[in-house]
Amino acid sequence: KDFASADEVFKVVSMQLISKVGGASGPLYGSAFMGLTKALKAGEDLTKGLQDGLEMIQKRGKAEVGEKTMVDVWTPVLGAISEGQLTEELVDKAVEATKDLKATKGRASYVGERSVGHIDPGSYSSGLLFKALIEAEVLNG
Repeated sequence: KDFASADEVFKVVSMQLISKVGGASGPLYGSAFMGLTKALKAGEDLTKGLQDGLEMIQKRGKAEVGEKTMVDVWTPVLGAISEGQLTEELVDKAVEATKDLKATKGRASYVGERSVGHIDPGSYSSGLLFKALIEAEVLNG
């Protein structure tokens, strides 16, 4: 398929994630990409789209920082972007920080204390997303 704009690509990605990926990650990432879609369609930049994506993740998942979710990576990364300080090291640090948290949201919350000592999978995959955006040079620190 030919796409006329990035927002059209993100919309297809969003719909595929929501409809095809099981568990919590499909709907959460689908929501994030829908936030990107709406921002880009409105003429906003990628940074605003990512912020909208985080808001949609939080709206769907009802998660806040400190609950061992992808929000624990998205929040500091977006803060670093706004300050012009984003680095791969910062992304890695945010991902690694989830290791010491006890999961209180999502499927990991079912194991309670046993979640401590393990990196949150949504945080890990979010780290991969942000590092890919850095590598592609679409996000600058």
